[in-house]
Amino acid sequence: MNSSDKKLIPYSKLLDDFKLLLRRNGLKFTVQREMILDVLYNSSEHLTPEELYELVKEQNPNLKTGIATVYRTLSLLEGERIVSSLSFGAQGKKYELGAKEHHDHMICTSCASIIEFVDEIIERRQQEIAKQFGFDMRDHSMQIYGICKNCKEKEK
Repeated sequence: MNSSDKKLIPYSKLLDDFKLLLRRNGLKFTVQREMILDVLYNSSEHLTPEELYELVKEQNPNLKTGIATVYRTLSLLEGERIVSSLSFGAQGKKYELGAKEHHDHMICTSCASIIEFVDEIIERRQQEIAKQFGFDMRDHSMQIYGICKNCKEKEK
């Protein structure tokens, strides 16, 4: 497991924040919404809404959950920066919990695999550049697009 798999906050705190968020938005706390959060929290993958929906159904076969609930919940969580997404254009978005240590992404444009990485030199350099321009950086995201090792080998 790499360092980006480390959770920044315990699930109980995340769940309390989620319940508060739902109340603030006039929404009910439901088992379905909790299962969506739980699957996201325990996943080390970047998930499409459809993949998330299938995992929730697989882990809770007796729980009636609609795909619309997954989309609405993801939208709410993304708006509050509890989850973040990577866009794949016409292919849609993949989501991950935002409560992990900061990391960046390399995204294969052939197979859509995602490689997470942390590089302290890049992080330090971004801070230096922001300071050089008098910019107060609050957050950032770096995505590098290209062809992964497996796809390059298949091209040979």
